[in-house]
Amino acid sequence: MPSTDDVTAEVLAAEDRRYRALLGPDLAALRRLFHERLSYAHSSGVRETRDEYLAKIEDGYYDYARVDHSTERVDVLGDTAVVIGRITADLTVDGTPKTIDNLALAVWTRDTGEWRLVAYASTPLPRG
Repeated sequence: MPSTDDVTAEVLAAEDRRYRALLGPDLAALRRLFHERLSYAHSSGVRETRDEYLAKIEDGYYDYARVDHSTERVDVLGDTAVVIGRITADLTVDGTPKTIDNLALAVWTRDTGEWRLVAYASTPLPRG
């Protein structure tokens, strides 16, 4: 049985693959990384299924130019891992350039031996 450190490393590697795949975009990689039950909540309040989100990426509705992410912590609970961190990105949303700087919460589940993203939510940082 892998140690918690090994599992954390696996989950963080999946996070890295996901963010790299957004830049391609590498739709095949994203399809593998996204669980079929994915719930993806954007900082705008829009929530999408896996298929809705992938279709918008494929159509260029979301076009990521830069994505950086950092991790504050990873909590591993059996076959579930919660990644808490931050995302900054430059992207185009429906033709409008945006820069985001958000808190991020990603929930991963081990499904048939692979880590897949099952839920994601980002929240704008509080204005100080």
